[in-house]
Amino acid sequence: MSLEGDLVLLHYQNQPALFARIEGIVPDAKKDWYQVTLLLLTVPPHSVTWILREEYINGAEFTMGGVPMKLAPVPMTAPGKQGKAEEGKTGTVATGKVIPVNFRKS
Repeated sequence: MSLEGDLVLLHYQNQPALFARIEGIVPDAKKDWYQVTLLLLTVPPHSVTWILREEYINGAEFTMGGVPMKLAPVPMTAPGKQGKAEEGKTGTVATGKVIPVNFRKS
């Protein structure tokens, strides 16, 4: 099951639309449903709470008002890249190039 702090890609009408971070997952009054609070990573960011089943939180398609939706998990590490973690433990390590961003006006 997706956890608090996980990054997801929200699909709207079968198209990737925006990223969101799961802020909280708490059981709803209805059995087998959860209140999922998402921080939509838009400018400015917005917080929403949806009531979803576990399978929807984990990436199964669902509808809202007849509109197809899906929360797809976003991997936070590069797949297949193995590296040393701490004291001999093996973990996945993301590799890449850091690119500075300059926001100064010319």
